[in-house]
Amino acid sequence: MLDKLSAVENRFDELNLLLSDPAVFADQERYRRLLKEHADLSGLVDNIRALRQTQEAIEEHRQLLTQSDDREFRELVREELSALELRATTLAVDLQEQLLPKDPNDDRNVIMEIRAGAGGDEAALFAAVLFRMYGAYADSQGWKTELIDASETEIGGYKEIVFMIEGRGAYSQLKFESGVHRVQRVPVTESGGRIHTSTVTVAVLPEAEDVEVNINPNDLQIDTYRASGAGGQHVNRTDSAVRITHKPSGLVVTCQDQRSQYKNKDRAMAVLKSRLLEMTQSAHAGSIALERKNQVGTGDRSERIRTYNYHQGRVTDHRVGLTLYRLEAILLGDLGEIIRALQAAARSNSLGQASEDDAG
Repeated sequence: MLDKLSAVENRFDELNLLLSDPAVFADQERYRRLLKEHADLSGLVDNIRALRQTQEAIEEHRQLLTQSDDREFRELVREELSALELRATTLAVDLQEQLLPKDPNDDRNVIMEIRAGAGGDEAALFAAVLFRMYGAYADSQGWKTELIDASETEIGGYKEIVFMIEGRGAYSQLKFESGVHRVQRVPVTESGGRIHTSTVTVAVLPEAEDVEVNINPNDLQIDTYRASGAGGQHVNRTDSAVRITHKPSGLVVTCQDQRSQYKNKDRAMAVLKSRLLEMTQSAHAGSIALERKNQVGTGDRSERIRTYNYHQGRVTDHRVGLTLYRLEAILLGDLGEIIRALQAAARSNSLGQASEDDAG
């Protein structure tokens, strides 16, 4: 760990010199890249130097204990030493977390896909509930939500809905939402008052950057058609909806929410690039099919990452064993506690892996 800390400090000092070099400033692309790296390292270096100062203070206090016979003074030194040791431990843990490899996608916008699974109309209605939940959470973070495509049911649900959430750090918080969400409640269509179990699948994709996905225009089939379904006044008036088929992969993406064909095409291409990026990254990790299954599962009732139980007013995230009896608030977008628990579990797992690697 000490070698890593020294390397970080050396790189930070090197960046300070580079950013003051007129030749570097003249190359704006390089300058912006180095400036971002400098900003990313700044907090880490502050903690490194704070830890070093704290360790030096600890050594000084230990020496004072050996040099003085004054009882009251020694007691005071011990109290200060105890506080310094606690601070050093806290800083060391923080540094260990900061040194963990960062997910390169964390700062990106996300494209979310919600699909009704088992449960028919009830599953579609809950898909609409989840869409509103994520929209409310995005609002609370100051992020922007933009609808891309939706397949609505006659009673106000969604068989499928695709939307983008734009905001710094959106992926870092929402990536844990991928998987099967299970709802247990009495459907509005149920006259006997029986509780039904339905499922909805959620996939969260980081928005791809143009430089990451190279698409040959000859590999695309682009069709336009009239938008359909409930919604804006533009529906069914012009051929503004766009369907893009990527022939090599067989991926099909549609967008019909924007008022112009150009905007629909632009959004559809963004979704296609993100899906292709996911496939590429999954291929590096192992099997594309397995990764996709891990993202959205099959929609079967037995698979779930989270359960929303209306009768008991609870939400349970099965991955971290967290149960909260605040269902209504959570469905109104109060996801903070769940997201923080999932992030903490991910950091803990990464720290455990890092410790195993160091021991090996």
